[in-house]
Amino acid sequence: MSLYSLILANKWLLEVLYAFIIALICAVIVIKTDKFFRLSLHQGIRYFRNAFFFFGVGFIAKYIFGLLSDLNFSFVYVAQVIFEYFLVMAGFFLLYSLVWRRFESSREEYFSSLFNAKIAVFHVMALVIALLDDIWRTYYFMFASQIIIFFYASIISFANLRRNRNKYKFQKFYFVAMLLGLIAWTLNLLAPLYFNWSSEILINIGIINIIFFLLFLYGVIKVTKTE
Repeated sequence: MSLYSLILANKWLLEVLYAFIIALICAVIVIKTDKFFRLSLHQGIRYFRNAFFFFGVGFIAKYIFGLLSDLNFSFVYVAQVIFEYFLVMAGFFLLYSLVWRRFESSREEYFSSLFNAKIAVFHVMALVIALLDDIWRTYYFMFASQIIIFFYASIISFANLRRNRNKYKFQKFYFVAMLLGLIAWTLNLLAPLYFNWSSEILINIGIINIIFFLLFLYGVIKVTKTE
């Protein structure tokens, strides 16, 4: 039996395991970066932490509403809106963790980094994207938004890597992870257009996503251990 056949034969169990692993990785990243933020008070770390908080909650919500959708079909659409909202917000926070200095001064600190005047724009955009996909019964708005986000984040990460090659160890992990995120979202967009949601493509996307999160986890552990 091939690896793909084995995965498909245990699809439901592996989906649960997949969501649990990503949520667990996100929880560790959030805890470690929160401690690091409280020591450094670096706003970029604060927004980076928020990104993985939203990633983690998004995957937990998808699992919970996925179970509820087995009981009531209407929960399928609720699950999609909530899952998309949290994932899109996570993407916005990742990008904003790279560009926050362009919009905030180093002395400016909001009471909440999850909900404030500037971040409110992201909340509105994420909700609109999720609702548009729900109305048209598609994922294209989310896929397109994340491709744009990760494309710009990859460019910024590469520029930061070249500028701070010997200063910040985390830059190389950030750049490679952003490239993997861009590849995963691009494959997500192409999957329904050219591969008819092929199981092999979806499995490969899942593997890339796990590597994406593990790479960030490794980088966070490495930095917080040595800094």
